[in-house]
Amino acid sequence: MMDAQCLIRRADPGDLDTLYDLFEEHAAYEGLPFSGHGRRDSLAAMMFEEPARIFGWVAVVDHKISGYMTATIDCSTWNASPFIYMDCLYLRERYRGLGLGRILVQELAAFARGRGCAQIQWHTPPDNALGIGFYRRIGASQLPKVRFFLDVPGDEVGGGN
Repeated sequence: MMDAQCLIRRADPGDLDTLYDLFEEHAAYEGLPFSGHGRRDSLAAMMFEEPARIFGWVAVVDHKISGYMTATIDCSTWNASPFIYMDCLYLRERYRGLGLGRILVQELAAFARGRGCAQIQWHTPPDNALGIGFYRRIGASQLPKVRFFLDVPGDEVGGGN
């Protein structure tokens, strides 16, 4: 893998500044806007208060956070069972191809088993050739779906901007 000292660990509140930098980098990598303005407290509450709604991990190389992964627990109507939804997996460019992504996904699989979840699901942009290649190499299958989203109007939903 690499000669550097590597550690995968759960994210903690002290990581929020670095996580926000990574979120912004991740959005830019995918060509999407990122506005975390006014959402830091909400994110902290969802990740670090019980019960957690978002679970996060960081990849630390030589004592520096080099990437992150976040996930939620969701349910499948068709399978009548819970599954893990991997919301984000991102590594800074210089840390890609070193095996960290595989280790992060293995960590998520262990988390899934511990929560009684038999499946991990996620989405990636169709032009993310590097990510798609990685996901295929680790044995992931692809579904023919398009992801949509609908903004719900009103300040009372999601805290507004």
